[in-house]
Amino acid sequence: MARAVWSGVLTFGLVTVPVQLFTATETHAVHFHQLQRGTSDRVRNKRVNERTGEEVPFNEIVKGFDTGEGEYVIVEPEELDDIAPGRSRAIEIDGFVDLDAIDPVFFDRTYYLGPKGEEYGKVYALLHKALDTSRKAGIATFVMRSHEYLVALQAEAGILTMHTLHWADEIRDPRKEISSLPGGTRTGDKELRMAGQLIDTLSIDWAPEEWHDTFQEKVAQLLKAKQAGEPVEKAAPPPKSTNVVDLMEALQASVDRARSPKAHNEKAGAGAGRAPRRKKTADLRDLTKDELYRRAADAGVHGRSSMNRDELIDALASGGGRKARAS
Repeated sequence: MARAVWSGVLTFGLVTVPVQLFTATETHAVHFHQLQRGTSDRVRNKRVNERTGEEVPFNEIVKGFDTGEGEYVIVEPEELDDIAPGRSRAIEIDGFVDLDAIDPVFFDRTYYLGPKGEEYGKVYALLHKALDTSRKAGIATFVMRSHEYLVALQAEAGILTMHTLHWADEIRDPRKEISSLPGGTRTGDKELRMAGQLIDTLSIDWAPEEWHDTFQEKVAQLLKAKQAGEPVEKAAPPPKSTNVVDLMEALQASVDRARSPKAHNEKAGAGAGRAPRRKKTADLRDLTKDELYRRAADAGVHGRSSMNRDELIDALASGGGRKARAS
C-alpha cells in the first residue's frame, strides 16, 4: 500500500472532507550509479561546507537568500510553515472551470486524492459525482513542503485526481523563445489537403497501454549484451529533413505507405485472401528500424530487442508471429 505524501482537508463552499494525497505515477527508467572510470568506486554527492570542506548534517542546514552583496537572509524551515497557517493543511477550492479551458501546457504532476477514512466516503463521492456530471475542474491552491501550488481537481474513473499547474508567469512565450517560428509562411491548398489526408489515414484510438518505452528495453538489452561480452547494434540514424521542393512527393508517399497496411487488412477481412509475403516484405523494407521495432512490439514478437533489421522484417512478414530469435 502506497504512503500518503500529504494529508489535510479539502473544502468547497462550507463542505469539508479530510483527504490524503498519493503520487499517481512512477518511473520505470533504469537507474545507474556513478563510478570513477576504470574502477568500481562509487561517486557520491555530499553536502559539504565549501569553506571547511567538511560534510554538514541535514539538520544543520538552513535556507539562505543571497542579497547580492555576499550577505544572506537566513530562514529556518519552521518559519516558512509559520507564514502559511492552516493553508499547509487545506486544499480550498476557489472556483470551477470547464476541463477544456485549461491549456495542457499548464499541467505539471498528477496525484490521487482519497478520503482519509471510510466515514468520509459520502462527502467524497458527492464531490466526485458533481465534478463528473458537470465536466468541470475545481481550481485551488495549497501548500506542501514549503511550496504553494496551483491545482486542478477532477473526477476520473471513480477517484478524484489533483493536477499541479504551472503559474501563469512560469509559462514562456514561444514567440520570444523560438526565433525560427514561421511567421507569414503560406501553405498551398493542395499540400494542406494532402497533409489532412495523412492525418486521417494515421488517425488511431487512444490506447495508452499499447505504447511502451522501447528505449528502456534497449537499455536493458545493452546491459545484458555488455555482461555477455556481445556486440550491440546501434540505432538507425534519424531521417533526413524534408526538402520544401519535395514536400508534395513526401506527403503522397506517406499517405500511400500509411494506407497500404490498412488496405491489406481490409481485403483480408473481406475474404479476398492474403497478400503475397514478398509484397509485404517489400512494404516493410520501406520502414525504419524504429518503426519495425514498434510494429514488432505491437505484434508481440518475442526476442525483438535482440533482432537486427532483417530479422524484424522476417518476423513481421511471417504474419507478425511470436518468433523468438535462436539463442
